[in-house]
Amino acid sequence: MIRLVSKWISFAAFGYFVLIASSCNKHKSSGTTGWKYNDPKWGGFERAKFKEQETGPGLVFIEGGTAIMGQHEQDLMYEHNNLKRRVTVPSFYMDETEVTNFQYLEYLYWLQRVHLSNPVVYQKALPDTLVWREKLSYNEPYVNYYLRYPAFREYPVVGVSWLQAAAYAEWRTDRVNEMIMVREGFINLDVMKTADDNNFNTEAYYLGLYTPSVKKELKDYSPSGKTRGVRMEDGILLPEYRLPTEVEWEYAAYGFMSTDFNENIDVRRIYPWDGLTLRRSDSEKIRGRMYANYQKRSGDLAGVAGRLNDGSFFTAEVKDPWFLPNDFGLYHMAGNVSEWVMDVYRPLTLEDMSDVASFRGNVYKTKVTDADGYVAEKDSLGRIPYREVTEAENEKRRNYKKANNIGYKDELDYTDLEQKYDYGASSLIDNTARVYKGGSWRDRGYYLHPGTRRFLDQDLATSTIGFRCVMDRLGDSNKSK
Repeated sequence: MIRLVSKWISFAAFGYFVLIASSCNKHKSSGTTGWKYNDPKWGGFERAKFKEQETGPGLVFIEGGTAIMGQHEQDLMYEHNNLKRRVTVPSFYMDETEVTNFQYLEYLYWLQRVHLSNPVVYQKALPDTLVWREKLSYNEPYVNYYLRYPAFREYPVVGVSWLQAAAYAEWRTDRVNEMIMVREGFINLDVMKTADDNNFNTEAYYLGLYTPSVKKELKDYSPSGKTRGVRMEDGILLPEYRLPTEVEWEYAAYGFMSTDFNENIDVRRIYPWDGLTLRRSDSEKIRGRMYANYQKRSGDLAGVAGRLNDGSFFTAEVKDPWFLPNDFGLYHMAGNVSEWVMDVYRPLTLEDMSDVASFRGNVYKTKVTDADGYVAEKDSLGRIPYREVTEAENEKRRNYKKANNIGYKDELDYTDLEQKYDYGASSLIDNTARVYKGGSWRDRGYYLHPGTRRFLDQDLATSTIGFRCVMDRLGDSNKSK
């Protein structure tokens, strides 16, 4: 018996040793070939150290999940464009606040400083400050001062079209990744040499079409290598900033959580806060104040002097202490300004959408290459040129044929046997109509429901629409593991 126990202990100790040894060798060699990683003698295939995606500046993590999107209140406008639909939203990151005047001025300053020989780039990015004018209102102080006067620094930028907002997000991606390269000591920041197309672009850097002032490089493990630049496989640079999709924005606005309802996702809020009222009652001092900056009734945008109920006659600061963030930590997901989202508008989007990562607006593109298949040059802004893919290139592809899928399921196409709308159906809505979500300082309470949806042409702007950016969460969708 003693001998049997002794043998068992020896076997257990051996197993423990093997476990420790295997854990020590984890990721040092391939589990499929046995070849060593990061070793020039074995070919130099590299496995970079990586923990998880860094949270970009200004962003908060939004854990995804399944939820019921669409209108849960009475459809007072009888638009029937936001019927209930259950979808799954992958995890992502979202700006804590709307993009502010000061943040947008930083963008304008950079464009003006860098694109000296092409001033049209700066001029095209300028917000339309004349959106504040009304024929029977005196709003000239906002026309003249709202964008640039320091008292309005932390207010949401308005007068920005969908196209301008999307361009801002693209610019922000490159500036954040350039900052990371400088912070990690890979490149020297030399603003004097940054001009026109000679500016840091993430894709151009990956492809070797932008050569910065190098400070240090990573070790190159290839048999003949010494050092190399940063690659996507290193996980150092971040994915792109972009506008949120409609379902991402709505999901984030409600602050979907299941902790209180045991996964009963049909039990949900009407607003981004708990309760059925628009007035706060969590303490006597603030009893009667509004949860959001909106128009209460005709002629009432702020309340009575001495007892203002939202403290704002027009827009409010993006972190105004009068207004609480929702459960995700996002400010002004109801009220203040409506916000652009990526989607092209269709009334029946919620009937047609996919079950996961729903979005209408896909136009598939590929990089412009030379005869040898290489990207040969940048455009005048220092970015990689793209073109739409052709049907010939997709001849053997099953998941899509056409590049432009904005009108999918609402146009007659005898080559596609998928469901289509009725033959002959037409609308004044075209492919440049973009969705915007949420109520603004000028809207009534009905539009504070995140499920409501409206649209505007992508090159138009108003004094009531702003925007915020998002970023995809790559890999593990649950940061709390």
